Amino acid sequence: MSQGITMKRSESIAFSGLSIALLTVCSWVSIPIGPIPFTLQTMMLAFIVVLFPPREALMSVLGYLLIGAIGVPVFSGMTGGLASIMGPTGGFLIGFGVGTALAALVASLWKEPKDRVPRLMREASFAALLLLCSYACGLVQFMAVTGMEPLAAFAVSIAPFIVFDVAKMAIGASFAHMLKAALPAFRRKKA
Repeated sequence: MSQGITMKRSESIAFSGLSIALLTVCSWVSIPIGPIPFTLQTMMLAFIVVLFPPREALMSVLGYLLIGAIGVPVFSGMTGGLASIMGPTGGFLIGFGVGTALAALVASLWKEPKDRVPRLMREASFAALLLLCSYACGLVQFMAVTGMEPLAAFAVSIAPFIVFDVAKMAIGASFAHMLKAALPAFRRKKA
């Protein structure tokens, strides 16, 4: 018997749809800081990867990216379309998908411990993996599109956001813990 949570199909679809909507709203909270805007996306991404089982987390994030890619204005600045994904900041969006996929893989391989501290370390690893993938993909694409050198691109596209992103990830994970405690659907064990 493996431990974890399982959701009914209707719960899975409803919560994934709600996550896509919340991720969209968090991306619209946008403060331009140079070429990269400050958004609340990373907070919502941490929320999603900590709260959901791997399949639902991946479905939510990939659904968000797909909706944005076809032109629905779900990305920062109320933009959408392939131009957003192929532009200077699009690598961060691609990194959201890659990071969520890797976090989902780790979550499926590393079963949830019963003790609090190992469970928090497991969840922190999901958020860290997601953030590092986003940074790596974002930096590569930012350099490719703008032609900046690695150090200059890092200074502009990542360095100003590290402390804020870590704080947003911690807040998102905390919200996920509160919701797990409040909703029985997230506490149900697999049989």
